[in-house]
Amino acid sequence: MDLSIQSKIIALWAVFLFGMVFHSQLGFMPILYGENVAMPDYKGKMPVSHPWLMLGFFAIPMIVITATVFYNFHLYRVIHFGITVLYTVMNFTHAAMDLTVRPIEWYQITLMVIVLINGIFLNILAYQWMQ
Repeated sequence: MDLSIQSKIIALWAVFLFGMVFHSQLGFMPILYGENVAMPDYKGKMPVSHPWLMLGFFAIPMIVITATVFYNFHLYRVIHFGITVLYTVMNFTHAAMDLTVRPIEWYQITLMVIVLINGIFLNILAYQWMQ
């Protein structure tokens, strides 16, 4: 079976979303064992901007997946490629920042590297689709 490039892109975006949701879930796993996962600098109060930023971070790929199903014109493909590059840069930065957290949670680093590699494949396909 030969999948279209759009189908492959959609599949990679879905893998990205699953990876990021799983990354969030892994971050909360210690709660099940009675550990504190609170961010000490925030003293139990989440800034109003944080849930909106997370919503945007997850909603943009959802919108991109839907748009990729329906749109194939050149300007959209260029915008889409830019979004994939932006997300790859953010994932790289996130993985690098996770390396500064003590103790290092290697299972989280492993997952972020998998998501990053997936993102690089997404960049390659998005670039090919843009051409």
